[in-house]
Amino acid sequence: MIEKLSENVMDKVSIDFLRDQVLKNAYGNDDTPIAVLDPRVLLLWYLFFALVPWFLDDVAILLGMFILTAVTTRIARVAPLVLLIFALGVFSQTGYLFVASLFFGGDLSTVAPLLVLTLKVATVSLASITVFSGLDPDKLSNGLLWFGCPERLSFSIGFAYRILPILMEELQNILLSYRLRGRAPEHVTLAGKVRWIVYQIKTIVQSFYPLMLNTAKRSRTTVEALELKGYRYAATDKKVLKLKLSSLRAGHREAAFAALSAAWVALCFAAPGILEALS
Repeated sequence: MIEKLSENVMDKVSIDFLRDQVLKNAYGNDDTPIAVLDPRVLLLWYLFFALVPWFLDDVAILLGMFILTAVTTRIARVAPLVLLIFALGVFSQTGYLFVASLFFGGDLSTVAPLLVLTLKVATVSLASITVFSGLDPDKLSNGLLWFGCPERLSFSIGFAYRILPILMEELQNILLSYRLRGRAPEHVTLAGKVRWIVYQIKTIVQSFYPLMLNTAKRSRTTVEALELKGYRYAATDKKVLKLKLSSLRAGHREAAFAALSAAWVALCFAAPGILEALS
């Protein structure tokens, strides 16, 4: 059983799998119900769920908001790798805090505060995953421009999204060059599989500097091409901005999404009073 599990892990731990998961989350969700919404509505929705949970301490309200963001994350069809990283990051951190509290003299009474912290972090994280997996670079950039963000900031965010495939391609080329020049450990036995995973992680770490260097070279060429096309003038010209933002439309879908979210949040805030009245 352990050998079969290790073989499944070996099949999944590959640069091709990681690349497909990252690109799917960034570019493969344009046909979801979340992706078709107006970016301005999504940004306002995210702003609410990114700030309000930090000022709340009621478990029932936080649990309700967590359920809503979990549902929207499911609707957004987020890549499994992103959800795995989210789960490992959130629950391992709170588990570490629980163990540390027990080590320094705490007891089971620390579970409630840690549950509140976990719900806050999980809600904010899922809201971020929902919005930014459903917005392509153009929609995100246009939404930020409409709210008055500096054009360089919105362009930088959109450019970072568009350079993501280049980063993945460069990383794959560097890893292939390491494979040609090096020799990976045999991974027939369980110990060999562990050494192989360590070798792959070490190779990825060593690939960081050449990855940044190659990406910087290609980024400079891209920026020079944009300068020649006059992108800075286009981003500051009011007529061009009006034409660029004319594609933004908020209709019935956005109204229904906002109304359902507001109704659920209102129900979450009313739930503690209802439960207290019933008891």
